[in-house]
Order: sequence, then C-alpha cells, then structure tokens
Amino acid sequence: MDLTHKILSDYSYYLRIERAMSHNTVEAYSSDLESLFSYLGVEPAQVTTQDVLDYLAINNKISKRSQSRQLSAFRSFFDWLVMEGDRRDNPCDPIDTPKIGRYLPEVLSVEEVGAIMDSVDLSRWTGVRDRAILEVLYGCGLRVSEAVGLKISHVYLDDGFLRVVGKGNKERIVPMGEMAVDAVRKYIQARPEPESPQFDDIMFLNRFGRPLSRVSMFKMVKKQAMAAGVSKEISPHTFRHSFATHLIENGADLRVVQEMLGHESILTTEIYTHIDSSTWQRSILEHHPRN
Repeated sequence: MDLTHKILSDYSYYLRIERAMSHNTVEAYSSDLESLFSYLGVEPAQVTTQDVLDYLAINNKISKRSQSRQLSAFRSFFDWLVMEGDRRDNPCDPIDTPKIGRYLPEVLSVEEVGAIMDSVDLSRWTGVRDRAILEVLYGCGLRVSEAVGLKISHVYLDDGFLRVVGKGNKERIVPMGEMAVDAVRKYIQARPEPESPQFDDIMFLNRFGRPLSRVSMFKMVKKQAMAAGVSKEISPHTFRHSFATHLIENGADLRVVQEMLGHESILTTEIYTHIDSSTWQRSILEHHPRN
C-alpha cells in the first residue's frame, strides 16, 4: 500500500471510529478523495489550492450540490491532516463553497401514494412484503436504511408503534397507522423462513431468506411507481418526504414531525413548510387577477 492509500485508509478509520459517521458518508468521502488523488497524482502533503481548483474545474458538469459535497470532503480531510501534524495549512480554506438553492425534494400527492400502494400484486408473498415496505416508508416516514434494518422485535403491532435506530445510532419511537399495522401483520404471516438463524429478527427478507438490500428496495419503488403510472423521479426517500409534507399540510405541529422523523435540527424539518408554501404560492399565481 503506497503512502496516499495508507493515509486515506487511516482517515476512513478516523471517520468511522472517532467521528462515528455513517457507512454511506464514509464511503462517499472516501470515493471523492480517491478520485481527487487519482487525478492529481501527488501525495496529500503536496496538494495546493490550485490543484483542488483544477480538479473542481474539470468536474464542473456535476451539480453545485455535488461540488459542495466534494469540497466538504476535501476540507474535512485536510483539516484532519493539519490536526495530525502532516500539514501546516488546509489548501481548501481559500476556496468558496458553491452557493446552492435550498433543495425541495419531489413530493407525491395523496392520490399518487394510494395509486402506488394499489399497484402492488398481493397474490404473491413478495407483493405482500412490498406493500408492507411501502406502508412503513410512507406511514411511518422511515429512511430506506431504517426500513432495511427494521427488526421484528422492534415492531409492536398490538400497540401500534415501532422502534427504529436512525442516524448517529439514535433510537426513536414511531407510531404506526392502521394500514401500516395491517400490511406488516399480513407480511409476517407470509414471510419466508430465513436462510440462517442470524436473520430471524430481520423484518424484510428477499426470496433467498436473506435481508433485503437497499438497491432492491430502490428498484421495487421505481417498479411500482411505473406500474401506477406515476412519472415523477422517485426513490424510497420520496415517501418519507411526502409523508412529512402531508402531515404539515394537515396541520401537524412542526416539533412533532421533527421528533417522528428523527431530525436533529428543526431547520431540517422546516423544509416541508417550504414545500407546502410552494404549493399555495403556485395556486395563487395561477389564479392571480393580474396574471
């Protein structure tokens, strides 16, 4: 292993162990850094501000949000090198972060959610499973990682709630609506035997009796959207966004939604008030007497 790979490996360990970052974040940071050093062909101690600017320039076709994420990864890495005493400066300090607008995620209407739910073929056990997944993604506002890792022992159907371990290993209690409870109960009855005892407590299994992957869940959601005639670009996270938006549209308190979604900051939850605002703003402009 050459010096750069050794340093990147040490940095990855630092992110996982000392910073307790999620697996996906560590993977994203590592990928960005490997791409940077593959392009530059120099060791971390030799990187200059111009080197970073040159790299960002050749990647100018990616979105400002992606550029911002890359720069954040680079800045964090070089801060760590300074902290470790391997550099005296951070070459990213003089570089301005690209200004990006506030991201408004795609949102499904209540009717579109219903159409996707109804498009599932319940004559097969995999369909029963997929309907249960969709119900907990939407009806409980779970992240895809939380749905993939959901444990049977953390679901209390008679009491109508479930426990999830979210970002930063923070646990929260989430209420379940009647439709989600009914869908999960039917799935548990149809659930296949796990391939191994280690999967006994994993809720959602694939046809081999192993835990369902994030990729499989993404593909299922896109397949059902297509079957329902929904042309929006959606992912499992779209159901979480839609759930939060519909709650706020129906008058739910922002703090309650924050707690249910597991947002650390109320500012994250406030994005859904902006989505709601964009809906009525569009409606007003469409019917404006001076339009």
